[in-house]
Amino acid sequence: MATVSKASAHWEGDLFNGSGKASLDTSKIATVDINWKARTEATGGTTNPEELLGAALASCYLMQLSNGLAEDGHPADTLDARAAVTFDPDKGGITGITLTVSGEVPGLDDDALREKARWAKETCPVSNALKSVPKEIRFE
Repeated sequence: MATVSKASAHWEGDLFNGSGKASLDTSKIATVDINWKARTEATGGTTNPEELLGAALASCYLMQLSNGLAEDGHPADTLDARAAVTFDPDKGGITGITLTVSGEVPGLDDDALREKARWAKETCPVSNALKSVPKEIRFE
């Protein structure tokens, strides 16, 4: 069965001096401040589309990886992923995403975990939606 998740955004002002808010409308658990400055330099308390995209990819990726491991008979004790989304306005926007992955999977060696981690990168629905963006997997 298909589901629809909803989010929204509101913006006031021009690109460089304006600001806005992005809201998670389905869950209603967060409304976050957004602005251009957060896209081009580290700022506290304000986010940007790339950070939100990274969170979406990391969470979807871990769901896919955990399911694939469990289906193979190796449910994970823990899995972690950090997404680093590179934004370069001079090159047209998002130029790459690096997922750094770690986890504890009883009975599975590092090579097998790496293989399944690469599989999850290729099959995760959010990763598939971002096919035009180069993605790299790193392991800790």
